[in-house]
Amino acid sequence: MKLIVSFILLFMNVPGTPQQEVEQATEQLRVLMITPNQKGLENITHEELSYGHSGGKVESRKEFIETLVSGRSDFRKITLKDQKITVAGTTAVVRHTLEADTFDGGVAGSIRLHIVLVWVKEKAGWKLLARQAVKLP
Repeated sequence: MKLIVSFILLFMNVPGTPQQEVEQATEQLRVLMITPNQKGLENITHEELSYGHSGGKVESRKEFIETLVSGRSDFRKITLKDQKITVAGTTAVVRHTLEADTFDGGVAGSIRLHIVLVWVKEKAGWKLLARQAVKLP
């Protein structure tokens, strides 16, 4: 029995494929956008982050994190659909549809966007380098 448990624990600690790692990073970002914290967002984003909104505004890493942590951008629920991940070496591109319930400025709303994320692999893991959103009809 101990051998079986040891084997299972060993198997659970095996790192995933790069695609699985990027999928996990994308999920971590989704969760951090709903329940933001400064350290978590700093850990998952690249210092040179370019974060593009569907309305044309582009934020730096500092601006992106401050907007979430301050509550100016307040996501209540985020659902990702039709996700596709392409990994090329130390770069990954993620495309998906984002549907979200928001509460920006005390006003409830909902959004539906096409998103493209660009991730880069560093020693500390996958970091979000760029994001761009496009409104869906």
